[in-house]
Amino acid sequence: MTDVAEQVTTSSRAVRLEVAAVIEETADARSLVFTVPADRRADFAYTPGQFLTLRIPSEETGSVARCYSLASSPFTDELLKVTVKRTRDGYASNWLCDHISAGDTLEVLPPAGVFTAKDFDDDLLLFAAGSGITPVMSILKSALSQGSRKVVLLYGNRDEKSVIFAAELRELAAAHGDRLTVIHLLESVQGLPTVPQLAALAAAYADHRVFLCGPGPFMDSVHAATASAGFTRDRVHAEVFTSLSGDPFADVELPDVDADAGDAASVTVNLDGQEHEFPWPRTATLVDVLLSKGINVPFSCREGECGSCAATLTTGEVDMDNSAVLDEEDIAGGIILACQARPRSETVSVEF
Repeated sequence: MTDVAEQVTTSSRAVRLEVAAVIEETADARSLVFTVPADRRADFAYTPGQFLTLRIPSEETGSVARCYSLASSPFTDELLKVTVKRTRDGYASNWLCDHISAGDTLEVLPPAGVFTAKDFDDDLLLFAAGSGITPVMSILKSALSQGSRKVVLLYGNRDEKSVIFAAELRELAAAHGDRLTVIHLLESVQGLPTVPQLAALAAAYADHRVFLCGPGPFMDSVHAATASAGFTRDRVHAEVFTSLSGDPFADVELPDVDADAGDAASVTVNLDGQEHEFPWPRTATLVDVLLSKGINVPFSCREGECGSCAATLTTGEVDMDNSAVLDEEDIAGGIILACQARPRSETVSVEF
């Protein structure tokens, strides 16, 4: 076993996971399959569509952190799997594809993210392009395992050779022929998909709930297409990734928020089945307040870039400095980022 991150300091929140297998998906994409220590399995329980944050060694900066979606399903796969596609001049993706072998270990933060299916009670229309298939694949497999509704996948790629999970998708389509429809959109055959083409395809599934992930231009086209086809915004869920500018693996000093307690709201927090009540200073974020109370709140980047600290605002109002990883439907549904939230109202209630 090789510790590929031994030259950097271990974060108290990170866990070293062993790579059980490396799968060559395409010429430029590899899947890393992780085992989780028995005493940390509860920490790595995840919802379909979430991601892991990996720490990659770097000679220049010590390490870099990157988020990779889980392509495995918690209902069908015993081990965790993320898929990494090389990007031009992308240090982390190329390092992982070139250097990781079975038996190596990497530092990993527990699963996070809000691009998830809350249930599988609806027929699903899934859009993916390139490596955007990874969280969509997790949702797809989970829906087939846990639900009884129909699933349609529209998957765009350059050509047939660049289709990630091609064999697995064939097997799933054969096993669930009455429920799963897979439509491949290949640039080499059909050209780049246009908004009218996508709208025509989507219109046949107007009663489905939509999940989409892929490059920005593709996602913009799908948003325009589904709107044109009559889908309401609350039925379209998009994954939004932003580059992490800080180091989510760095240990965090406990903040001192007592000095600001003079002007405070009253907050009730439900976390891990326990209810906590305390003053929430208006100048402090909810993550900072919880950490100052010694409460083990989920968080990662603390910059509003990853969604690890997402929670639901049940009563009251908050302000957020950065909420770019949340889409309009998330915010309308009361989702907040605890690392960005500061109280606006006198009383606030939050559930994690």
